[in-house]
Amino acid sequence: MLKLKNIEKEEFDTFIKNHKTKSHFLQSLSWGEFSKIKKNLTPHYLGLVNDNQEIVAATLLLEKKLPMNLCYFYAPRGFVLDYKKKELIRTMTKNIVQFAKNHNAIFIKIDPDIIKTSYNYLQEEKQNPDYEEIFETLKSVGFKHQGFTKNFETMQPRYTFRIDLEQSLEDIENHFSKTTKQRIAKAKKLDTEVLIGTKNDLHEFYHLMTLTENRKDFISYTEDYYETLYEIFNGNENSKATLFLGKIHMNKTIKALEKNLKDINNQISILPIDNLSKSAKAKLKELTRQKENIQKEIEKYKDYKKEYGNDLTLSAHMIIEYGDKAWVLYAGNHNILSETYVNYNTYYEHIKYAKEKGIKIYDQFGTIGDLSKDNPRLGLHEFKKKFGGNYVEFMGEWDYVTNHFMYFIFTKLVPIYRKLVRKKSKKELKNEIRNNNK
Repeated sequence: MLKLKNIEKEEFDTFIKNHKTKSHFLQSLSWGEFSKIKKNLTPHYLGLVNDNQEIVAATLLLEKKLPMNLCYFYAPRGFVLDYKKKELIRTMTKNIVQFAKNHNAIFIKIDPDIIKTSYNYLQEEKQNPDYEEIFETLKSVGFKHQGFTKNFETMQPRYTFRIDLEQSLEDIENHFSKTTKQRIAKAKKLDTEVLIGTKNDLHEFYHLMTLTENRKDFISYTEDYYETLYEIFNGNENSKATLFLGKIHMNKTIKALEKNLKDINNQISILPIDNLSKSAKAKLKELTRQKENIQKEIEKYKDYKKEYGNDLTLSAHMIIEYGDKAWVLYAGNHNILSETYVNYNTYYEHIKYAKEKGIKIYDQFGTIGDLSKDNPRLGLHEFKKKFGGNYVEFMGEWDYVTNHFMYFIFTKLVPIYRKLVRKKSKKELKNEIRNNNK
């Protein structure tokens, strides 16, 4: 007989990390402890155990306290179990629902890491053969699907790009777009570098996140948020947060350009200037063009050095490692020197890093499903697409309602009230500004 119980943290994390199909950092002990400190959520580490006390299914269940001694629960990326086993899903759901009712919860939300459809770099579609059956099983046990959203309306992104790192590095690179290959090559030609940072570099990372926030119009977090995340994930042997810093050193870049200039001058010097063939004339013209461009580049980077100094961090990315997967959780980039393409090189270096560590799946953690030209997130989508990963669509969110009346209040009436309050606050602020300007 299977029984739901609170699991010791270390035992819970070992099960989640080593699960063959559903291991996810959002179900990890580290995420639970982080959510407790920075998101004001109460983590519950629950496992379904057999008579031998062996865990057969588990979930991190995050409790959000609500007024009137109510709450709701969220299992990020769903229960960790074999979704092909219908009876196991039924038993797990039944036990979690009873647990939720005992805590006066109004609903339980899950968003299983179940792929609906994926497209490879050639745009070839692949349907998950188990998707329909899993979908119907979740419906049959009482979960209500919340729809096929297209943007970032849900707790976690419904779309992402994933790179299979079990391929050879050569195959991975071959799937990069032509412009991505060229831009990585340009960053390397300028002798930029990518380093692994430490906790001392988090302030610089935070600075770049705020610049990205202002440029892309999204809400970032406080510096303490990132510090806590970094500390918790690196304080647990099962998880890791790694900071990658993409840097340019003006002296090195100028020296690299000067070397290129010297090479071109050497090529020009061996041409028989007085007796050039048609092909030699074409080559001389091209080399002269390259020489002029490099001379301009050298002067440009000398000016940059005067303006910004010799050393500058242009990109800072935080990667989360857990089990056999890695996620690009946060990426901040400077507003300047985008022509160096340090951002592309930073991505490339942590792809190589993850592969060298034996990571199997590299997840770029979020993109859009609405690919209309006027979508402000389309640029983000196109950038991630250039790295040749599989474009993945997940099944979406599900709610199991345990208190229908309060669920209606919370999901329908409260959002309307909040919208009206925000609208009123904006109107009052505008009136205050107008009155102050009279």
